[in-house]
Amino acid sequence: MKKEYDFSKAKRGAVESATGKTRITLYLDNDILDHFRTRSEQTGRGYQTLINEALKGQVGLTEQALTPEAVRRIVREELALQG
Repeated sequence: MKKEYDFSKAKRGAVESATGKTRITLYLDNDILDHFRTRSEQTGRGYQTLINEALKGQVGLTEQALTPEAVRRIVREELALQG
């Protein structure tokens, strides 16, 4: 190692900024965190990513997956409009 380093052009902050994301402190109930950590282990995806996706789905920022229940509901609604 050098005995002296030049930090005159150094910048404070994160080494790499995450575009479109903001770091915050958030308190979650332990059971919620345990749920997402367990899902994370099962799926191999990060628990913070899973929480973010759940929040996006809740506020309508992403399309929900088309489940068999959703298809049945849509068909019933369409049949009710026609009949």
